[in-house]
Amino acid sequence: MTDATAVPNETPYLEGVRVLDFTQYLAGPACTRLLTEMGAEVIKVEMAPYGDPTRSNEPRRNKRAGYHVQQNRGKRSLCLDLTKPEAIALIKELIPTVDVVVENSAPGVMARRGLSYEDLAAINPRIIMASISGFGQTGPLSSKTAFDFIGQAYAGVMHMTGEADGPPMFVGTAITDVGSGVHAFAAIGYALYRRDRTGRGAHLDIAMVDTLYHMQEMAVHAPSMTDGEYVAMRNGRHYAAMAPAGSHRSPEGWIVVMCTQPQTAALFQAMGRPELIEDERFRTPNARVANRDALTEVIESWMATFATDAEVLAVLEAHRIPCGPVLRPQDLGTIEHFRQRRTVRTVTDRLVGTFDIPGFPIKFSDAPPEADLVAPDLGEANGYVLSELLGYDADALRTWTDTGLIFDKDR
Repeated sequence: MTDATAVPNETPYLEGVRVLDFTQYLAGPACTRLLTEMGAEVIKVEMAPYGDPTRSNEPRRNKRAGYHVQQNRGKRSLCLDLTKPEAIALIKELIPTVDVVVENSAPGVMARRGLSYEDLAAINPRIIMASISGFGQTGPLSSKTAFDFIGQAYAGVMHMTGEADGPPMFVGTAITDVGSGVHAFAAIGYALYRRDRTGRGAHLDIAMVDTLYHMQEMAVHAPSMTDGEYVAMRNGRHYAAMAPAGSHRSPEGWIVVMCTQPQTAALFQAMGRPELIEDERFRTPNARVANRDALTEVIESWMATFATDAEVLAVLEAHRIPCGPVLRPQDLGTIEHFRQRRTVRTVTDRLVGTFDIPGFPIKFSDAPPEADLVAPDLGEANGYVLSELLGYDADALRTWTDTGLIFDKDR
């Protein structure tokens, strides 16, 4: 019998699902990027004449931004002047053919355009609308301007990042934007599932701060249940609850080591210092936390006896010690494991050329072959949307181009 899990499915999971994408920058495009990878038809609505502001991000090659290519491969670009009522009328003509709308404007912007969930649901009751914003569609802070770092500040992530006696620091990657985009992606999947059973659409309210706050581990429940006795505080390069657990200076950089009680004994064996497990400073988990600095010095002194990080890691791995090098993001592309899993994906764009981007993060046993997706030029799909989907002729498109209602550019 053939193993069904080894047979690729030729049909993408979201084939036949049409998405109208009003997003720009990162939080929204992170969501619609995943929907595109899953096979949905994503029509990216861009504001004439410049489109998504990230089209001008650096670095660029041949006036094309790598950021735009990474976030928008496979999408169709419809470029309209959304300040004109004629453009809004065209959008509303599209709504009966659309399954999902994704937007990450400030709350109220879509409503002022006549494109609120209530407006769209009146046209198509099956429509699913995902609204991604900093603080959500409701509440006293809903109108507050937000970017990724603002979300990190409000959600307590900055408070938990950095040295205890130093300033709070932001995480050096867009976890708020991408996290909210991934949450929206998941919510859309469940909304589509429910719609298939009930026929009802839904408005999904995804707040960047909510999604980031949801990632807190100990810092919310522990102070609450101990009446403040537990103090949630950043702890620099070490994890407060365990030792050893953190980054350690190595011959060439930094290596993370994190050990439970049995693994700590194995670590001391790997170091050739088995007697340390009986040292009162290191014998119990609490003792190791209390004597973290001394333990760190012992581990780093041992690492310093090696010439390379690879040699240190080989010894640790041989004793099954949880460990890993602190890599630069671009370093993953040099490691075969991440190439094989497509964690790092090499793509080719007609203007930018060949370069690496992060790959699709979910693996399906019956995933169809990976699509060769191309990022759109601005307004590239104007003809497809207005002629093929809505039935307008070439004369109408010329008129709209002349009046600035629609716009296109070969970048």
